[in-house]
Amino acid sequence: MTELPLVSIVTPSYNQGHFLERTILSVLNQDYPNIEYIIMDGGSTDNSIEIIRKYENRLAYWESQKDRGQSHAINKGWHRACGMYCSYLNSDDTLAPGAVGKIVDAFLQNPNITMVYGDYTFIDEKDNVLREGKGESTNFRKLLIHGQMPAIAQPSSFYLTSEVKSAGYLDEQYHLSMDYDLLLKLAKSSEILYVPELISFFRLHRQTKSSTLMMKHWHETLGIKAKYNKLLMIKSIFLYLRFRIFHLTPYFFQRFLRKKRNSLNDLIFLKDDLLSD
Repeated sequence: MTELPLVSIVTPSYNQGHFLERTILSVLNQDYPNIEYIIMDGGSTDNSIEIIRKYENRLAYWESQKDRGQSHAINKGWHRACGMYCSYLNSDDTLAPGAVGKIVDAFLQNPNITMVYGDYTFIDEKDNVLREGKGESTNFRKLLIHGQMPAIAQPSSFYLTSEVKSAGYLDEQYHLSMDYDLLLKLAKSSEILYVPELISFFRLHRQTKSSTLMMKHWHETLGIKAKYNKLLMIKSIFLYLRFRIFHLTPYFFQRFLRKKRNSLNDLIFLKDDLLSD
């Protein structure tokens, strides 16, 4: 029997002890037998190290030391990785049961594919389901015009390691949109594949909706789009201007509009807002 390909998964983490154990267990409890799991902690001061040590005999490698940010931590892990396929799973997200096996099956059935991605479910801090997320088939042009979501959720994405290496790994100048930049690199040079299977649980909570982070995310994303094709940025520029105008309106008006729109981010905002009242 031919040995199944090795899959390398890297988790970057910093002071995420509240979620970290759930992330670790979601990887270690996969039914796929050939996973190399690497945790790159950025020098956490909470209980993260205690949690990691609890499972260190099942890890391929882990470290806890200051890094230059999330992209640097992931790249360090990927440079150590030996798997044919690789991914990274943030320390607040989790893999769905059986996810890795489904991804590998798709790769093996489609040997010319450089990336496989699937569906996802949005969850809150307590693992309550917020909304189901469906991926969709896409390509370089569509990604550039319409953006990454809802087509491709980062924790549901796995890559051919040799292609990630050829692409130069993650660009460490980006700290929030680095996965989008990598997706564009891969989609521009080859075909990527969507599989209609639940692959991950994507956690949304207070930090992920921070307006400061959202602004930085927008700036990085627009910069990436401009790097590839400025003519395909019109939709994104319009959405960015709408975002800026919305956040300049009085708080009570923002809250009123969020109740009317009822988007996923609005649900998270309103939920947390009520808890803080």
